[in-house]
Amino acid sequence: MSLRVKFVLFVVIIHAVLIVLAVQVVRTNAPLFVGLEVLLLVSIVLTVQLYKGFVRPFHLIAAGTEAIQAKDFSMKFVPVGQREMDQLIDVYNQMIDELRRERVTQHEKSFLLESLIQASPAGVLLLTFDGYIEGVNPAAERMLGLPASGLLGLPPAQLPGDWGIALGSISEQEPQVVRLSGIQTYRAHCSHFVDRGFTRHFIVLEELTQDLIRQEKQAYEKLIRMMSHEINNSIGAINSILQTFHYYAPQLSPDDQPDFTEALDVSINRNTHLANFIANFANLVRLPLPVRHLTDVHELLRNAERLLHVQCERRHIRWHQELALGPLLVSLDAQQLEQALLNICKNALEAIDDAGNVWVRTEQSPPQLVIENDGPGIPPDVQRHLFTPFFSTKRDGQGIGLTLIRDILLQHDFTFSLETQASGRTAFTINF
Repeated sequence: MSLRVKFVLFVVIIHAVLIVLAVQVVRTNAPLFVGLEVLLLVSIVLTVQLYKGFVRPFHLIAAGTEAIQAKDFSMKFVPVGQREMDQLIDVYNQMIDELRRERVTQHEKSFLLESLIQASPAGVLLLTFDGYIEGVNPAAERMLGLPASGLLGLPPAQLPGDWGIALGSISEQEPQVVRLSGIQTYRAHCSHFVDRGFTRHFIVLEELTQDLIRQEKQAYEKLIRMMSHEINNSIGAINSILQTFHYYAPQLSPDDQPDFTEALDVSINRNTHLANFIANFANLVRLPLPVRHLTDVHELLRNAERLLHVQCERRHIRWHQELALGPLLVSLDAQQLEQALLNICKNALEAIDDAGNVWVRTEQSPPQLVIENDGPGIPPDVQRHLFTPFFSTKRDGQGIGLTLIRDILLQHDFTFSLETQASGRTAFTINF
């Protein structure tokens, strides 16, 4: 039974008693009857006023409650001229103003935070209370190489490749470093926030690739320049002296002349090889900025095929070209990219033991080049160190071939990858 019904029932009972008393004394005591009638009228008037005084606050409270339930913080009440009622209205209006300000402030902060996360160059993975991925920003999609639809609902440990290994064991105290194919390097660290009284975690992914490349160059550039300068100066003087010794060969006995001349030639050749060896390192740190011109990539590939044709025939390697129709015109430095393509093709040939295949494919839209070989694949432990300066799996390798390719392609802002695919072929892919 509602309070309003109880009040009406109480009023009806009281007035019914007054009416019964008035009927009892209407003939026996006229003055008392008149007094009861006046009391009854006054009671009715007071009851009506009291009812209005009670009911109006109920209406206002009900209307305010409905507005709060509907999250409508714009509805306010005006004073009615009743002191108690005006006090209640004033308190309600102040409460609504405060709720509206807090809601607007919270909404603006949430919108700002969401905008910052979406625009952030750092990848953000928001996890549920159970540790599953609930939110992903565009930077994280780019770093992980998967769209948000393929990431939502997964635990971090089930992410593909090295990501799952690193993020599956991540903790707030131990950030993880993820290195992909020796090119991209990322740092992942975990933190938490409180949501509705419970702890939730999120993972931030930060790309370190450019910073590490810059630090690498700063570390070895001065050393290589100094070594190149000192060795070249010494080799030039030594070769000059050795060449001079040739004039003394006729003064020796005929039996000693061949050995003497051969020793001088061997020494000069070894010095020349050493000079070329140091020159390769010097070229790595002296790589100029690309001078771009519109160039046909197909023509560069044909030049590389002509240069490597004899080697392919000698080793029984078949060269397959699947070039897109028409020229593949790209704005690039032709000399630098030709050197990079030649190194890539030579690496593809060297990866084949014998009698294998090399495929060269291009696409116009989007402009892309893929160079594949069917030699042994790249082991996972080697995959992580590719493009690392001075790292090589060859017995006499210097470890600068892939580094030079990396620097040329990065200076052109081309994206690239080198990996063994599911088909067993190892592919070097360049996206122009």
